Amino acid sequence: MCGICWAKEARASFAGRDSAGSPCPFFKEGRGAAAEKKQVVERLSFEGKVKLNITNVIIQTLGGLGLFILGMKMMTEGLQMTAGKRIKKILGAISSNRVIGCLTGAGVTAMVQSSSATTVMLIGFVGAGMMTLQQAVGVILGANVGTTFTAQLIAFKLTKAALPAITVGVGMKFFAKKMRYRYIGEVILGFGLLFYGISTMKNGLAPIKNDPAFIEFFTRFDPSTYGGILLCVAMGAVVTIMVQSSSATVGLTMALATQGLITFPGAMALVLGENIGTTITAELATIGSTNINAHRTARAHTLFNVLGVGLMVLIFPWFVKIVEFTTLALGGGSVTRVVDGNLVNVSRYIANGHTMFNILNAAFFLCFLPQLIKIAMMLSPGDDESEDLLRPPSFDNRFLGTPIAALANAKSEIIRMAEIVGMTLENTSQCVQTRDMKKLAKYKRYEEHVDVMQREIIAYLTMIYQNDVSDSEAREISRLMRMVNNLERMGDAVENVAILGEKIGDMEVNLTDRAKGNMSEISDKVAEFLEHVIAEMRTGNGDRAFFEKSEELENEVDDLREIMREEHIERLRTGECSLDASLMFIGMLSNYERMGDYCFSISKAVSGKMTGVTSSIA
Repeated sequence: MCGICWAKEARASFAGRDSAGSPCPFFKEGRGAAAEKKQVVERLSFEGKVKLNITNVIIQTLGGLGLFILGMKMMTEGLQMTAGKRIKKILGAISSNRVIGCLTGAGVTAMVQSSSATTVMLIGFVGAGMMTLQQAVGVILGANVGTTFTAQLIAFKLTKAALPAITVGVGMKFFAKKMRYRYIGEVILGFGLLFYGISTMKNGLAPIKNDPAFIEFFTRFDPSTYGGILLCVAMGAVVTIMVQSSSATVGLTMALATQGLITFPGAMALVLGENIGTTITAELATIGSTNINAHRTARAHTLFNVLGVGLMVLIFPWFVKIVEFTTLALGGGSVTRVVDGNLVNVSRYIANGHTMFNILNAAFFLCFLPQLIKIAMMLSPGDDESEDLLRPPSFDNRFLGTPIAALANAKSEIIRMAEIVGMTLENTSQCVQTRDMKKLAKYKRYEEHVDVMQREIIAYLTMIYQNDVSDSEAREISRLMRMVNNLERMGDAVENVAILGEKIGDMEVNLTDRAKGNMSEISDKVAEFLEHVIAEMRTGNGDRAFFEKSEELENEVDDLREIMREEHIERLRTGECSLDASLMFIGMLSNYERMGDYCFSISKAVSGKMTGVTSSIA
């Protein structure tokens, strides 16, 4: 098409018409027509190449982002596998000191290269009762600082090391014989893929930095006004929510800034939004959790980032100047320096801004941590009645040299473990009767906490036994271990009843009124038995009267089981009870009877009727 009519349709031009259908005044027959047709074809061909280049840009950019995310995931998983136990041990030993918790969170996150991974682990620990809400929130403040280590790593421009790292990593991951070397190879491979992904993104974005349409699009992200800042923040948050990795979106932001597609202030505004978007992972991790403190941990994480970004937006121009001044003072070079068409120093400025924001944010909220937790509790209201009971086991290793004090410490935790089992039994029995499935689901949390307590208490008792102890203290350790193990088994039996209760609700099985009455009667008797045992653990030494009462309660539970089973068989014979209801009823009846057996075993341990250190430890 002729140059003057270039915006018109090509088909009309070939026909000697403009887009309105009238003859084109610049169209000539003969040689002129052929020349014009050739010009049109060349123009259309050029337009097709432009479209093809845009497709290549999209493919390369998204492909590079995919490689980056894959590399991040491999590094995180490899580091967790090589140092996972050590990391869990570190997190599990965190004190209530908020500063120590913050520093620990920063160190652990720098190791695993993912604040999301650290936060999800913390939510799991809080859910299992291994960590308090206050401890977890302190660590999360540090985790946000630790995650900036990835951005600092990217800013070193180690692209040339990407392919050698991939070569070494593949060799170790797929050909090493020892698992430890395979995990290390996974870390190296992830490192290489991360930097190769950054390089691919930069190369993919390079062709569009001079394109007027793209320049016009990116000029919308102008942080010179508060509206522009908020637009950048919103875009950064949305993209991070989509990819669920703030490190990946920070890397993409660096690639855009290096190509000059966005300014440094615009990049910093995007990074602020990316700090908000990363909280989505923690929020998703709480879905399905019945632990109110797990939800509060996620709320605190979101509050910390959102409020921090809000405060930083208010002082955004001064914050950018501080980052520029600090980076220049540290020898970062000019932010506007261009080499081969790339802004070579802007990545370091973005990394430093990312780090400075999170350090300032963590320092500010460390001072107001109690208030932050209160707001999180207001946003996730719930029943705190059992929260103190479900706190992590507390042992003081200083008592190990004084076995009497150490055993008293262990016994107090065993009593609390028994109280948790009793609370689980009561909650489960009530919910099975009322078919309150939401409340019934709490058994999972209680059972997980009982399992954690068993491991912690047995480990502590073993440490006491490994010191110099008298014969009587050795027998006491054996008795306490038997109590712990039987309480854990009783917790498993309660869990079985809860699972059967869920099946009754899901399958809409109807128990007869007599069967419901039987369940209520035998569960009350088991609860009475357990309370009898707990009372003696608190105040007595298991005298003869206690043991005789225990024998009486054990016999009563066994007799109830036999009577109820015979009545049930009669209902089944007359067709009053369905087959599904029969299976559920018998299953629950058997589990309640086993609970009575476990209570009696604990009674024997309390009374000293069962001894033997070796068998107990085994």
